[in-house]
Amino acid sequence: MTGKLPPTASVATPLDGARLHAPSAERNAPALCDLLLAHAPAHGAALEIASGTGQHVAVFAAALPGLDWQPTDPDPIRRASIDAYAAGAANIRPAVALDATAPGWGVAHHPRDLIVLVNLLHLIPDARAAVLVTEAATALAPGGVVILYGPFTRGGRFTSDGDARFDAELRRADPAIGYTDDALLRDWLTDSGLNRIDTVEMPANNLAFVARREITT
Repeated sequence: MTGKLPPTASVATPLDGARLHAPSAERNAPALCDLLLAHAPAHGAALEIASGTGQHVAVFAAALPGLDWQPTDPDPIRRASIDAYAAGAANIRPAVALDATAPGWGVAHHPRDLIVLVNLLHLIPDARAAVLVTEAATALAPGGVVILYGPFTRGGRFTSDGDARFDAELRRADPAIGYTDDALLRDWLTDSGLNRIDTVEMPANNLAFVARREITT
């Protein structure tokens, strides 16, 4: 799903058994949990795209026990880590392989009441990110919610020198990747038929976009 990345972009180290540990996942899990509690449905089928180490989905599933969670990741080593974190959780299914930047997966995963994506859009080219958003919209059930979290530029501007440096690192590793602008993501969401798009300011200059598929009669 991702190409060449700088070492600072996706840090995960072995912990015990199959489990991997990502310091960033540990740091942002509480804020993300609060975000989901405020905006996610209490019940239904949830899909996490690019679940990574599995630290997030374990926390999300404990906080939202009425949701049936399906974690995904294209990397078999990370899927093993996800399953290790999920061991014993009745509302987390075994992790499955999914490249969410490939067309066609939305129909296969429909209908989802919640789709969550954390820290991926800045690591993939815009064309592939647009496909991901389109397919996620396709996978949503009527009334379903998609939550996309990560670092973004605002109107083409960085919010800190640190964000500008990180974006430059990403683009040196792969000129096709880097921070997505908030306006571009809103356009993708709208073009995918989603509305009621909320933007939530998150710690460390990150943003969360919450978009919904309307219930039609």
